[in-house]
Parts: sequence; structure tokens; C-alpha cells
Amino acid sequence: MATQPLPRQPLPLEGIRVIDYSHFLAGPFSSRCLAALGAEVIKVERPTAGDAGRAHPYFIDGQSGYFLQQNMGKQGLCVNLKDPRGLELLRKLVETADVFVENYRPGALAKLGLGYAELSRINPRLVYCSVSAYGHTGPDSARPGFGLIAEAKSGAMAQLGTPGEAPPLFRMPLADMYTGIHGVAAICAALVGRATSGKGQHIDMALYDCMVSMHDYAVQRYTLSGGTEIPVQTGRDQPESTVYGVFSGRDGHLVIAAQVDDAWKRLAKLIGGDALAADTRFLDPASRNANRKAALALVEEWTLAQPSVKACIAALDAAEVPCAPVQTIDQVLADPQIQARGMVVEQDHPVLGRIRMPNLPFRFSDCDTTPRSVAPLMGQHNRDIAAGLGYSAEEIAAMERDGVLHAEPAVERAAIA
Repeated sequence: MATQPLPRQPLPLEGIRVIDYSHFLAGPFSSRCLAALGAEVIKVERPTAGDAGRAHPYFIDGQSGYFLQQNMGKQGLCVNLKDPRGLELLRKLVETADVFVENYRPGALAKLGLGYAELSRINPRLVYCSVSAYGHTGPDSARPGFGLIAEAKSGAMAQLGTPGEAPPLFRMPLADMYTGIHGVAAICAALVGRATSGKGQHIDMALYDCMVSMHDYAVQRYTLSGGTEIPVQTGRDQPESTVYGVFSGRDGHLVIAAQVDDAWKRLAKLIGGDALAADTRFLDPASRNANRKAALALVEEWTLAQPSVKACIAALDAAEVPCAPVQTIDQVLADPQIQARGMVVEQDHPVLGRIRMPNLPFRFSDCDTTPRSVAPLMGQHNRDIAAGLGYSAEEIAAMERDGVLHAEPAVERAAIA
């Protein structure tokens, strides 16, 4: 007897409408998360270039993978807000919305009549989330900035790399992604608060703030030492947590985390037998830190003596020493753990066909957060959104003819197909 499929459970944010008037990364990532959690997200873009993320590589057949990743699950509205009809359409949309996300320089949207003060008068229940480099207050609030700026100013970058050399780039957008997910948390909290207060509020998220808040050690080390200790570059390990770092193998690199006593004893017995496990130079964290160079040399001598990184990992796993290979992206995508967790999703794109994109890490016991749709083509849902706001077919056609509503040619081709 065939089992009946379980009924679809509602997602946590179903019934919440979000207007995403943001570009590039922090704002789009935040609203992408809201979409995955069940919110109806309407991506608002300006004719004719749209979100600046559409011009960011990697490109294939005129489509940006960068845009595809950060805007899946959304509807697409492309409207000219310099035309009074376009501005009026967006204001009508705001009346129906629960959340508004933007990441322009503070004050920029107020000039368009789209700041929090103006939109909260239209919709007092609106949760308005602003993301910027420095926030809406303070001496630097008017300065432009990107994630790179926040990462450099935060003190995080100064701890990276080889002593005496210029710090490397993170190569992953920590400031943008960290700020974006904090925006998700703040928006959800504001929505919960609105349930009792009946009022929305303005959320002011800053890339710089979020990077500074990420420090787990540097700030307290400096303040509790009376300002005498400033963490600096240490290369590929942590001097205050020996052994905890990157080691070379014959055919690649691996990381080992044996900074706690039990893990160190298991590692020491593996690489040097009972004698090393009992060596008084390494018996506790303080002694291992004091004899750091000797400890690291012993570990790397062992890793280089093994036939491969895979052999190192097998031996370390058998000894229950926390470790992992330093993987390249192709290895990550082939990793059975990533595949089992569904961290790469396949989607059907109207131009590109079958594509694979990174998933989000949300996992709930009673609902499925797998993205429900691919990122929209520019202006793909103009007509549906306008019709939902009460515009007639004639009014929509007139706005299309006058360029108030804009759609890329692929929208029409996809509709015909």
C-alpha cells in the first residue's frame, strides 16, 4: 500500500510581504533568507540596469550567477520611481507590506520620499530595515562603504596573514553576509514585537558594527589587559590556542584542532607515543603555548611523513582528534555531507535551463525551506504585482509603453515559450 505524502506545513513567515529595495549583497541576502522562510518578497529594481548585482560575475548567457544566488525565491518588479506613476505604484505596494529592506546611503531614500518617516506614515505597521556601511548615526554615517571597508576598519583584517606582510582579502563577504543575517534576526524580532505593540519600527544595521561585534577575543583581550595587548598577525595558527591551525601534507593542507588537553593527549600519542603524551612541555594549554613552535614542528613533521592528506585525516579520525582537509570548491560540492544536507539546490531557469546554486542552512522539523523559485528576470512579475494593487490592464499597458514599468526581453520570450 502506497504511503500518502505528508501535508505541506506552512513556513514560519508565510503571510508576510517584504519589499526588497536593495542591491548587491547585504540587503538581497537578508531578503533572500526571508523568502526561504516563507515571506512573499518583491524585488524592486530600477530601469534599465536593475540591481547592480546583475552586472557582477559570474556570467552565462547574459545572466549573473551572483544575482541568481542572492535573489532566488523573489518576485521581480522593475519600476521607474522618477515617474510619479511609478512612485505612486510603490507607495500602494508599501500599504500592503509588512517589511521594507533597503541598503542605500543614509538619507538617499528620504529624498525620494521613501525614507522610514515617510513610509511609516503610509503604513504604521511597517518594519523598515536599513543596511549601510556605518549606520544612520555617528560621524561616518554619510560615508560610502562596502564589506571590504568594514572588514578592514574592524580590526579583523589586521589579524590575518603572515606577520610583516599585507593582510589578505577574506575572499568571502563576511561583513555583508553577517550583517544580512543579523537583519533577518532583527526583522523577525520586530515582527514579533509588532504583534503586541501594533507598530513597526526602523532597524538600523551597519556593516562596521556587525564586524566589530564578531570579535570573540581581540576586544576583550585589549580592554581587560588595560590596553597593553593588541592581537596581531600570526600566520596559520593561534598562539593562544596551541595546537589549532593549518598544517601541510604531501599533497595539500589540513587543519587540526587539538588545543584542549584531551585532544592534545590523543594527538601526542598518535604522533609520538606515550613519551610525547607525557612530555611536560605540553601538558596543559599554558605550557603548550609557551612551547608553541616545538609543538607545531612535531605535528607538521608527522603530517609531512604521511603519504597523503587523506591518510592524515584517517589516522586523526581514528584517534578522535578534530581535523579536516582544506577543501577546494569542487571537493566541497562533491562532499557527501554537503549533499546529504541539501546544501546545493537545482533549479529550472527560463533562460539558462537547469542550474545549481548554494542553499541556505535553515532546517526545520515541520517545514521545508527549499527555495520555491529561481531569481526573477528583470521585471518578470510587473503585470501580476500591478494587477494585484488594482491597476487595470489598460493602465498597466500604458505604464509599460511609457517606460514606467520595464521588463528585460527574456520575460516576453519566456512567456511565449
